[in-house]
Formats: sequence, C-alpha cells, structure tokens
Amino acid sequence: MFTSSPLEKHTFEGHTFYLKRDDLLHPDFSGNKARKFYYFLQNDFPNITKIVSYGSAQSNAMYSLSVLAQMKGWEFEYFVDHIAEYLKENPHGNYAGALDNGMKVSVGRAILTPTNNILHIEEGGRQKEAEYGIKILAEEIMAWQKENNIEALNVFLPSGTGTTALFLQKHLPLNVVYTTPCVGDKIYLKKQFLELETDESYHPTILTLEKKHHFGKLYSENYKIWLKLQKETGVVFDLLYDPLGWRVLLAHPEVFIKPTLYIHQGGVLGNESMLPRYERKYPSIINK
Repeated sequence: MFTSSPLEKHTFEGHTFYLKRDDLLHPDFSGNKARKFYYFLQNDFPNITKIVSYGSAQSNAMYSLSVLAQMKGWEFEYFVDHIAEYLKENPHGNYAGALDNGMKVSVGRAILTPTNNILHIEEGGRQKEAEYGIKILAEEIMAWQKENNIEALNVFLPSGTGTTALFLQKHLPLNVVYTTPCVGDKIYLKKQFLELETDESYHPTILTLEKKHHFGKLYSENYKIWLKLQKETGVVFDLLYDPLGWRVLLAHPEVFIKPTLYIHQGGVLGNESMLPRYERKYPSIINK
C-alpha cells in the first residue's frame, strides 16, 4: 500500500547521522503505527466489522487506528480513562483527527470479550502482528545498507511500548538497535520486551539519562532540543518522544562511532496539542 520511506543524511550537534523518514510513508497512515498496523491493512478479515482499542486521548495509535478503520470500512471504538474538558470543548491534534475519521470514544475500561466481528488492538499496538510491518522496515534498512556498502549500523529510536525497537532488533541481526524508555523506566521497558519475545538475544540495547524523565511533563530541555533539531535539519520531529530520544542519544556519543540511523516514527500531528503547552510555559525560549 505504501512504498519504502525516504532516507536522508543530516548533521546535528556535530554528529552526522542518517534519518529514516517513516513520517513520510503516507499522508494519513505513517510512522511506526502504520508499520505496526500494516498486517491488518494488508490482510483480509471477512468477519471483522469493528476495531476496539484503548489508551490516552491524544494517542498516535488512536489516530492511526481511525485511519485504518476508515480504509477497511470498519467501525472504531476507543476507550480512554478520561478526556479533559478543554479537549472536549476544543478538539485538536490526534483526538480531532480521529473523531473526523468516525471514531466513537468511550470513557471507561475496554471490555475485551472475544467476538468474531471485533478486532481488539492492544494499547500502542503492542502485539505480535506488529512484527509483520516492522520486518518490512528492517528489510528496507538492510537493502539501503547493501546499496551503500555500509557493513554495520547503529540504529536508534525512542520507545513507548518498545514494540518497534524489539522487532527491528530481531530482524536486523548485523546491526545494534538502541532505544530509550519514554513511558516508564528501563525495568518497565524490559518487561514489555519479555511479553512479546522471551529470547533476550533479540532485545534492543536500552540507554537512559541519569535523571528520571516523567512522560508528558514539559521540560525546557526537550523544547530547546526540538527547536534546535528543526533549525539545523529542517525536519519537524514529534514533541513527545523525539526530544528525549535525542537527549539520550547525545548523552551517549559512543553510538556515533558507527554509522548511525535515527528512525523518525511520525506522530507530528500530536504537536498540535503539545506545542501550545510548551509555548505557554516557556514563552522566552522561542525568542532566543
């Protein structure tokens, strides 16, 4: 359905790196969520009429599932713990996009009762079927490596559930995949890996900062590095995962000893909600 995403060469903070632009896979169905859900797009499910999933009200997965449901002609119901009053009254970002695509949102816990016509998707797409699309991504990377005579790469991407990083490492045996936990800590991320793959030889290498990072909290360091990335590379990155990813990567310069590939996993629609929050909290930063 989509072709291989482009690959670019950039320099940031004195480090040359390659950038896999999965954010450019497709106008609506892109990034790591498109890879995770590609199995469901490509295969036939004659009995399925509806997708049910759950997570946060501004989730990238939520929006991508709404696109998938629209493409397949399925209903889509999404469960959240809560929706902020401001978001209800002023829909924007992933939430607005998913509603426009026909999502029905319910507050409460999803009841995952097995039925013949409903497809249940784990939060963030953390499931075995994700391997199908991520393996294709790995094959694209290996084909590019061969074409450019690059023997071994260090691959880096930030993680939520860690699904993309895990299956990339599994299918890139000659390369080292590095990641960092953006949701929870190293122990949490390791647990996510083990739920999908008990063979630890397939697990990515986890890197972290010394100081604990709280998911969704507005850090001035994150905002500054996001602005600097855009200025130096001309690329718009996600504001939730990529700033921490780059802070961790720069804190571990040993990764750049080998040719380094950063995976742009999309998610920039979520910037519609994150950027105004940063601008309100740190109004002086953008003027520097």
